[in-house]
Amino acid sequence: MKVPISQCQPETGVVIPVIDRSRCDGKQDCVAVCPFDVFEMQRLTAEDTFWLPVSAKKRQKLVGRWQAFTPNADRCHACNLCVVACPEDAIRLVRQTQPDAEDAASAEP
Repeated sequence: MKVPISQCQPETGVVIPVIDRSRCDGKQDCVAVCPFDVFEMQRLTAEDTFWLPVSAKKRQKLVGRWQAFTPNADRCHACNLCVVACPEDAIRLVRQTQPDAEDAASAEP
């Protein structure tokens, strides 16, 4: 279900979604609900996987190392649908403090 754009913040890039890599199981709910195409599914690299806790590494083997990424974090209108939809509670919205949204979106929590 897409949220009406009128219920979101009018400015983009003020708040960005940050994904907790140790929690995301790649179920794609965030991709499905985001009206601004902020998310996409990508496979974790070997380096991404290396930094995960052991329990998260085991889960990632089961799901084929797919996780949500935010290549378009600057499009976020903070409608909070992704946070509510995520069954792993792996997404949080963070006020943008860095000049480059892409760097903040890929930062480890």
